[in-house]
Amino acid sequence: MDYNEEDDYLMLSGIQHFQFCKRQWALIHIEQQWEDNVKTVEGHHLHRNADQPFTREKRQSKLIVRAMPVKSKELRISGICDVVEFISDPNGIEIFGSGGKFSVYPIEYKRGKPKKSDEDILQLTAQALCLEEMLLCKIDTGFLFYNEIKHRVEVRLTDAHKMKVKSIVSEMYDYYRRRYTPKVKTGTFCKSCSLQEICLPNLMAKRSVKSYIEGKLAE
Repeated sequence: MDYNEEDDYLMLSGIQHFQFCKRQWALIHIEQQWEDNVKTVEGHHLHRNADQPFTREKRQSKLIVRAMPVKSKELRISGICDVVEFISDPNGIEIFGSGGKFSVYPIEYKRGKPKKSDEDILQLTAQALCLEEMLLCKIDTGFLFYNEIKHRVEVRLTDAHKMKVKSIVSEMYDYYRRRYTPKVKTGTFCKSCSLQEICLPNLMAKRSVKSYIEGKLAE
């Protein structure tokens, strides 16, 4: 299969799924399975407010672009940035039709509050890598807006984050080419996953299929 065509690119948003749970990512992006729960519905609602199809707004020294399509030919991923802010900066890059020079800041909207894990940061980093390639610039800072706390969190996008994203995307493509859905170690995070009834995490625990079925029949 030729992955040079953009139609074959993997979804940038899948990086968050993959980092949260590789099995969840494979069920969604390889097996094309999906179910909503309260958290996913809340997330969709939040993104509808941010994702007004590719609109631009000028506020003094700031240019705001919503629902901006991005892609990386190097990584072979594509997606949508909720918001990209271009802030006037004499050391920045030129934006066609806007006049002046600007620094670039991707902003991703999330339900809930900041996480201890790094999947949100890595998704934001992937957006930055796409923007760097498209705009020929360097992006070291982005923001995550969390709906539960109602404000932005500044995120330093380090070289380590960028290397990790590249490694993750490489592993995603390896699974995708092999059409491989892995088993994973289960945990408390399974309770918040919308794919519990599809994934059946109890079957991956240290129980036989027979004991699982007997337990279900006894309920």
